[in-house]
Amino acid sequence: MDAKELFIRLHLSSIVGTRTLNHVYIWIKDKQRIPQKRELETILGLSAAATFSFWKKFSSSEFELMVDRNYYHSHIITLFDKEYPPQLREIYDPPNVLFCRGDLGLLNKPLILAIVGARQNSNYAQTVLRVLLPEVISSGIVTLSGLANGVDSLCHRQTIFNGGKTIAVIGSGLDVFYPKQNRELQQQIARSGLLLSEYGLGVQPRKYHFPARNRIIAGLAQTTLVVEAKHHSGSLITANLALQENRNVLAVPGPITSTLSVGTNELILAGAKPVLKAQDIIEEFLNT
Repeated sequence: MDAKELFIRLHLSSIVGTRTLNHVYIWIKDKQRIPQKRELETILGLSAAATFSFWKKFSSSEFELMVDRNYYHSHIITLFDKEYPPQLREIYDPPNVLFCRGDLGLLNKPLILAIVGARQNSNYAQTVLRVLLPEVISSGIVTLSGLANGVDSLCHRQTIFNGGKTIAVIGSGLDVFYPKQNRELQQQIARSGLLLSEYGLGVQPRKYHFPARNRIIAGLAQTTLVVEAKHHSGSLITANLALQENRNVLAVPGPITSTLSVGTNELILAGAKPVLKAQDIIEEFLNT
């Protein structure tokens, strides 16, 4: 077993947390070898009972089948791989493992624009994306979003409609469709774009998965555009994560009477660049 295989198996075990797995990564990079059984137990820091449960699961036939299934149905990238996106490796808490379906070449495209916004968007958001995206896409920019209802889905659909490439980062296993009405869209992105998750097959979405997903979106993109956002919305969390990683943040201004524009207007007030036309987005990529 090599380092990558051990890393993937530990990740899929669901017993080893993200931080602990990162300790394993650091240990292997430092020692230039995988740990022996007792060394691994020390790194994992499990109790005696938890250690017994871990090895029982780790050596079970059911677990072997689950690992094989993930290998068969997805391409798996870890921190050990050269194809791991360098811009994502730079963030504070990079995902240890990425499960992928689709065009892996999109991961290392220099022009990636994250587009986020309200899940219950207004007609204004639809109009904004219809106006902005054709020129943005024709300039070679890849769009990125989270395949949620609202602006996320609009971003993916408009990109595909205009013949562009789009990346979706989801908060469940690649074989889980959430929301269910996006099943066909998710399958289309896996065929013609790129579908990403840090969760193995069969993992259902959990509330805490979505903030974790947001850090991947913010980390993969050079620039993040917020189309619509309420005050204290998840889209603003993504924007703040992007700012923390020294990435560009843009916002679409909206009516001061609209609750869905409160977040974007506040971003602009705090220094985010307002977007009034497609060129406002494109020039962010030309200037870097």
